[in-house]
Amino acid sequence: MTYVVTDNCIKCKYMDCIEVCPVDCFYEGENMLVIHPDECIDCGVCEPECPADAIKPDTEPGLDKWLQVNSEYAEKWPNITAKKEPPADAKTFDGETGKFEKYFSPEPGEGD
Repeated sequence: MTYVVTDNCIKCKYMDCIEVCPVDCFYEGENMLVIHPDECIDCGVCEPECPADAIKPDTEPGLDKWLQVNSEYAEKWPNITAKKEPPADAKTFDGETGKFEKYFSPEPGEGD
């Protein structure tokens, strides 16, 4: 099992999860974070820290796509270990449906 970041992170990109991760397995894209599934130790401390409820265990049904997205982009995006401020309009996008199709960017973030 591993944890994955799902589409509610897109355009919200809260980073509370980064501060509690003991193994620094988060990677930063332009408008979301992902978890490297091979680095995640399945401790689960990140899940309750996410204000957008965007982190889920990959054992939940229907998360195969998100495991693939996390796996692919964790290899391409820079590692991030320090919390940054979320986008100013993050609350506007929290809970919006269809965010992957509308807003996902494959571009990397800044990382540390």
